[in-house]
Parts: sequence; C-alpha cells; structure tokens
Amino acid sequence: MKKSLFETACIVAIGLIFSIQSIAQSGGTTTYKFLNLTNSARVAAMGGNFLAINDHDLSLALANPSLISPQMNHTISLNFIDHFAGTSSGFASYGFNLNKLGNFAATMQYYSYGKSDRTDEYGQPIGQFNAGEYAFNLGWGRMLDSVFSIGANFKMIYSGLETYNSFGMAVDVAGSYIPNESFCASILFRNIGRQITAYTSAGVEPLPFEIQAGISQKLAHVPFRYSLLLQHLERWDLGYTDPNAVVDPFTGKAATTTGIDAFASNLMRHIVIGGEFIPAKFLSFRVGYNYLRRQEMKVVSHPGSVGFSWGIGLKISKFTFSYSRAAYHLTGSPNFISIATNLGDWAKK
Repeated sequence: MKKSLFETACIVAIGLIFSIQSIAQSGGTTTYKFLNLTNSARVAAMGGNFLAINDHDLSLALANPSLISPQMNHTISLNFIDHFAGTSSGFASYGFNLNKLGNFAATMQYYSYGKSDRTDEYGQPIGQFNAGEYAFNLGWGRMLDSVFSIGANFKMIYSGLETYNSFGMAVDVAGSYIPNESFCASILFRNIGRQITAYTSAGVEPLPFEIQAGISQKLAHVPFRYSLLLQHLERWDLGYTDPNAVVDPFTGKAATTTGIDAFASNLMRHIVIGGEFIPAKFLSFRVGYNYLRRQEMKVVSHPGSVGFSWGIGLKISKFTFSYSRAAYHLTGSPNFISIATNLGDWAKK
C-alpha cells in the first residue's frame, strides 16, 4: 500500500528525532521561541501549551496534531492573547478533510512586539520600527486503527526584528492512544527542524526542540476531567543558579539543594497539572498549575499566584467561547480569548 506524503514525513521526522543529540536548552539558547506560546484559552487555563484531550477541539490540534479528526471539518477557531507592554499574539485555524489523504488543520500564527523606538549611538530617538514573528502551520492527522492515531505539523517560519530577518522550517510529530471517549494519552516531539537563514553572519541558531507527553481522564461518575502533562522530557535538569540564593561564607558559592529535595524539585518542574469541571454540556470551569513557571517567574518575597491559571468555557448556539488568565508575573496576567464555530452547522436547515 502506498504511503501518503504526510505519512512519509512522519517517518522521516521520527528518524530525525533519534539522530538529534539532546543538549541542555535554557532561555536565550534557541530561536523562534514564539512557536511554544500557548495558543488557546483552554490550554492556558489548564496550565500548559499542550493537552491530550480527544473531544474534537480544533484549538488543541496546533499543539497536538494527532488529535486532528474528521469532526473538525469546516471548523474555524480564532484565538487572541494580549501580553505585556503592548505585545500580542494570535492564532487562526481552519479544519478540513481531503478524502483519503486524511484530516487537516491549517493555522496562521503571529507574535507582535509592537512599535519600538530607534535611537542613535547617543540614545537620541530617530524614529520607530516594528517587530514580529509569523508561522504558517499545516497539520495532518489520522487514525491508524481503532485506538491509535498519529499526526504531524509542517511549519514555515518567518521572523522580522527591525532590519534583521530570518526564515526557518520545522515539523512536529505526535501520537495518541485513545481507547475510549474518556481517556487519551499522547506523546509529542516539537520543533524538529532548523533555521534556514540566520539574522546575522554569526550563523544559524537551534530551534526550541522539546519532547512532551500527557494523559487525560474523564471520571465516570463525576463531571470532571483531570490532565497530567510532562514537559521537557529531552532534558532532566531544568534547574538554574538562583542569583538570590544564600552564599556559603566558606566556599563563596551559592547554596544549593541536594538529595531528595533536589530530585523532587526537578521532577515537579516537568509536571503540569490541570482540571476541568463540566457541570453541563454548555459550561466548563478550568484550573491549572505549572510548577516550572512558578519557580522561574515568581518574586521570592511575594510569589502571589504565579504558576496558577484558570478559565471558563461556554457554548452558546453555534459558537464556543473560552476565556482564561494565567499568572506569569506580579505585573499582571495575560488574557486568553478563544472563539470557534463549525461552518457546516450554519448550512444545516
């Protein structure tokens, strides 16, 4: 039996995964970080940038293409996030089927840094410039049999920062185990690719490659679904040197945790937990907790609610609305707004 182009792409991408030498990746060591932005209010409310929930929600398909299903045909999903200091991002997705080729989801995403002042060497303003990053994603997914599904995203990436420009390409590969409507388990390999043209003559930079996994389970007798995500599986140590740590007066080095405390802290940095209470078919309440985000973004003297998130989902007539807030810092929380509808529903009499 002939393989489709996308099936072949999946096989090639998996081969690339195992040929990649996993290296420690921390902030500032990779480019195109905007590819890992949370793209929907539902995902943000439940603490992460990836969910393993199989209920035909198109807004989940960008991060997990193995969830792309026939039920997403003719669905439109629009998502907007207002970030800090006038920056914003948005995602527009459309799901469609192409007969025997499978199920597809096309997404256009952007991140706008807004306008910034251009200055001379003396700090005097001489004008303004815009900066933004964009990606076109074409996702594909299909069921292999009654319980296993696979999917892939192909990404074309463009970044324009003042007079510096860059172009890149990447793929995501995902697989899910879906034995019934209540349970789903997924594994995801994100941002396998490279920067084609660099910003400067210094050379190309690596992409933010990441391995993630997740499960979700809807309880049988309670209208509640829990979600457990594992992030950065390509790297165990997600710790860093805290500049505010107490310095040992004898060694002159910052004091660090060891033993079981260090192990527990590292383990929790990989875990994101979320929950969804669904008292009615048209209403859901969502919460999440991201330990890594809290440790990296909190102010030690006043941690507040950093790392926590919450949201609400509402279905009215032919529209599905979602809203959430995720605490990243004491300065404020971004607002995530999502709206979706199926154009096929409008054609029904």
